[in-house]
Order: sequence, then C-alpha cells, then structure tokens
Amino acid sequence: MKRPPKPPSPGELWKQTRESQVWKSIFRPGSIYRAGYRDTSRDRALAMMNNVLYHLHPVKVKRHGLKLTYTFCLGGLSFFLFILLTITGIFLMFFYRPSAGLGQELAYNDMQALSASVNFGQLMRNVHRYAAHLMVFTVFLHMARVFYHGAYKPPREFNWVVGVVLLLLTLLLSFTGYLLPWDQLAIWAVAVGTSMMGYTPVIGDQVRFVLLGAVEIGPATLIRWYVLHVLALPFVAVIFMAVHFWRIRKDGGISGPL
Repeated sequence: MKRPPKPPSPGELWKQTRESQVWKSIFRPGSIYRAGYRDTSRDRALAMMNNVLYHLHPVKVKRHGLKLTYTFCLGGLSFFLFILLTITGIFLMFFYRPSAGLGQELAYNDMQALSASVNFGQLMRNVHRYAAHLMVFTVFLHMARVFYHGAYKPPREFNWVVGVVLLLLTLLLSFTGYLLPWDQLAIWAVAVGTSMMGYTPVIGDQVRFVLLGAVEIGPATLIRWYVLHVLALPFVAVIFMAVHFWRIRKDGGISGPL
C-alpha cells in the first residue's frame, strides 16, 4: 500500500510560498521578502528603485533629523491627522446629506441624528472636529519651525511655497467643514466669507456668485462648499503633499540647524 505524501514542514511551506508567482507579483526584485535576496549593491539599488517608501524617504538621513526635539515630528503629525480626518470623514459621509432649504433641512437634521442615533456617531464627529483643529495647529507650528531653521532659503524655496499652499488648503478645509452642519453659525460664516471674497478686484462679483451658486445664500451654496470640502480641496492637497514629500527628498532631506 502506497503511503500518503508527507505534508511539508513549515520551513518548506514558507520557501514554496516565497517562490510562488503570487508572492513574486507582490514583492518586486530587490525586496528583502523575495526569495534569492542578497545584501549586495545591486539588490540594495533595486530596493531603492522599487520600494515606494524609499521613494518618499531621502537616501541619507542627517543626524539632526533624527532628534525629536529638533522636528517634534510636526510634519508627520500633520500627515497622520490628514489620514485620520479622511477616515472619519468617510464615516460621516455615510450619514450626511448636503441638502438644505425650506422643508428640506436634511443636513442639519442628519448632524443631529448623527449625534443622537448613530453608533459611535458623536465620537467620530468629535474626533473629526478636534483632529481638524489640531491639524491647523500642527501645520502652523511646522511652518514656524521650518521658517526658524531657514527652510525658505535655496534649494528649498520652492518647497517652502508648496508648504504655504498646504497651509492655505488646511485652513480652507477647516473653514468648509465648519459650514457643513448648516446651522446659524455656518450661514453667517458663509455670509461673511463670501462678502469678503466679493471685494476681490475686477472679478469679485463672479467669485461670490460661484461660491454661492446663486445671487444669495441657498441650497446650492451648501452643495458648492460640500464638494469643495470632500472632493476638490482634498484632491488638490494630496497632489501638493506628494510634491512636498518628493521635494524634501530631492532637496537633501530636512533643513539643518542655522
């Protein structure tokens, strides 16, 4: 009688898994998790070319960049808060309808229901709100830190401008999110904000009309600011963050002490 085949040992199973086509399709040449990796200059170069994290990280890290008291990780904290805001924002989108107007106050009612009837709704809304406040604070401190260390000077002057744009986008994201409950505070904030933008030279009236969606504040106004908050501004912010991280690497890492 023929004996059944002996099951592979854990070591053999691990070896077969690493040599499988599925594993090779996930981990590209140069990865330490791929079979046949050797600590040679060629494999280290392949790891640099194929690993997305190494594309974001500079080739060399200066000693002062590793000191927590030098950077306070303010840039990393800002990016972490952006990810946290994205996750909690997606959760809130499941329970929020940007509809307003006489007899259709769905936006305000949904915010009330979110706090009273949805499991973890109040928690997620508070996390979203306080994370937004904290992100404005960390981005501002990050800008102050890099300015103090002269990061606006060559060769980092372009990345400094990108950082200023990211600060403005952060403020706009915070302002547009402040309006979404569509309560009295939001409506008066829209009135003040669009009135200020209406004083823009030459195109002030056109800018105000685009932001309001009409000649006066109405249901179309909420739709405009909602799209700006959940789609347009985050999309632009992600692009500028990618450029920001890429230029940090290309400009030789973070700036050094003066």
